[in-house]
Amino acid sequence: MPSRQTLVFDADDTLWENNVLFERVIDAYLDWLAHPTLDRAATRAVLDEVERANVAVHGYGSASFLRSLGDAFERLNERPATPTEVRRIADLAAALVNHEVELVPGAAETLADLGTRHDLLLLTKGDPAEQQRKIDASSLAHHFRSVHIVAEKRVTTYRELVAEQGLAPSSTWMIGNSPRSDILPARAAGLGAVFIPNQHTWALEKDELDPDDGGVLHLQRFPELVEHF
Repeated sequence: MPSRQTLVFDADDTLWENNVLFERVIDAYLDWLAHPTLDRAATRAVLDEVERANVAVHGYGSASFLRSLGDAFERLNERPATPTEVRRIADLAAALVNHEVELVPGAAETLADLGTRHDLLLLTKGDPAEQQRKIDASSLAHHFRSVHIVAEKRVTTYRELVAEQGLAPSSTWMIGNSPRSDILPARAAGLGAVFIPNQHTWALEKDELDPDDGGVLHLQRFPELVEHF
């Protein structure tokens, strides 16, 4: 491994906790919904299906999530929500917008250390204004040579980043918690990848990784990065 690398970091659930906040809202939503015939797992499956469809059309973020809560309510109850119910759903989702950013343990210190030896970039997907708010609140932006907010992370996204920044794929690593968005497309674009799982990773971001792929480094904790880079 050359001494100087380019390390591209995911943000949500890699640098700071994110999906756990959505899960807390979903738990409260399911408690409130209390569907009369479907159990909790079946109700959640409907919400997941609605979210999958809405993300494809409306993207990521709290606004899309709020839409999914409303659409799932209508599907599960076979009627539109009343104005009171609409306000209740909005109140549940409001916690996502007002919540402070909670960094993963060791994030700031690890980035400061790595930045003395490597070039650091940030690549995150989602609503631009919402992601920028979290980046600003994290106080981590100064660690990165450049920050990129995209609608989706596909193989073409990584290839475009490589071309735009003049990166060498052989010495560039994508670091994240999502097999679907961080690891698999980065590997398909010829980059190395570091998989750091998060127990709260969104179900729609999960996928199978090839255990024989030597281009993927598996770590358990964010600070372990300094032992390898």
